[in-house]
Amino acid sequence: MAGPKDLDPSSSPRALLGAELRHARERRGLSQEQLGQRLFVSGSFIGQLEAGTRRMQPEFARMLDEVLETDGFFARNCGAAAKSKYEPPFEEVVEAEAQATAIRQYTSLLIPGLLQTPAYARAVDRPWAPMASEEAIEEWVEGRMERARLLDHPTKPVLWTVLDEAALHRKIGGPAVMAEALRHVAGMAHRNRIIMQVLPFNVGAHAAMQGSLKLMEFADAPPLVYCEGVRSGRMEDDPATVAQLRFVYDLLVASALSQEKSLALIEALAQDYAHEEEP
Repeated sequence: MAGPKDLDPSSSPRALLGAELRHARERRGLSQEQLGQRLFVSGSFIGQLEAGTRRMQPEFARMLDEVLETDGFFARNCGAAAKSKYEPPFEEVVEAEAQATAIRQYTSLLIPGLLQTPAYARAVDRPWAPMASEEAIEEWVEGRMERARLLDHPTKPVLWTVLDEAALHRKIGGPAVMAEALRHVAGMAHRNRIIMQVLPFNVGAHAAMQGSLKLMEFADAPPLVYCEGVRSGRMEDDPATVAQLRFVYDLLVASALSQEKSLALIEALAQDYAHEEEP
């Protein structure tokens, strides 16, 4: 039987690499769980690689070649599937959200990237990288706006956002920037493009006080959850961990304001910012 062909980088390398992984695994008579056990990862992780929603790292590619006896195919070709304009660890979540059928997220201090305006994104990035050039800042802003274009589709992915009220009051970029940013979020809600709720201050302590999270579902792969910290982030595919964090998200939804009250609050704050004088 002929071996797998090297990938053409001009095609869809991650999808092709995932398909070759599935064929090689099935040729060896292994389930996703069985292959995962041999490589000390979960079966869900193997499923994500096969679906192209997870990035294959060079060290893991070499392990696959050894276990599946693929004569160095994955090590040779994983480089084509790993190219990204985004820096680690964010490149993997950006690629995953582009393939997701549903995204559920909670953010504590910022409007999430998919809903930011250019002016808001610019105001966020400058403190994060105070020594960066204006060209670098603009490149990052454009990258975020490019990510947000996945919402140009009228119905997918489903985006359900729970915003902490703190994100609405943290004056990023000044009153005019905040007014525009909140009106943009409200506009997306008015167009029924997103489901949006606010977690109010009067809730007090809640289940996600230590960070932000993003749950992603896919048509042909197991779900993922992404947890983000300061200049860091991690992707989780373990089913038990994903289920636990989905429960955390459900608790936040249960404590949040209704969509109608959330929209009214955001629009009222946008109006306040619009009438506030710039310093």
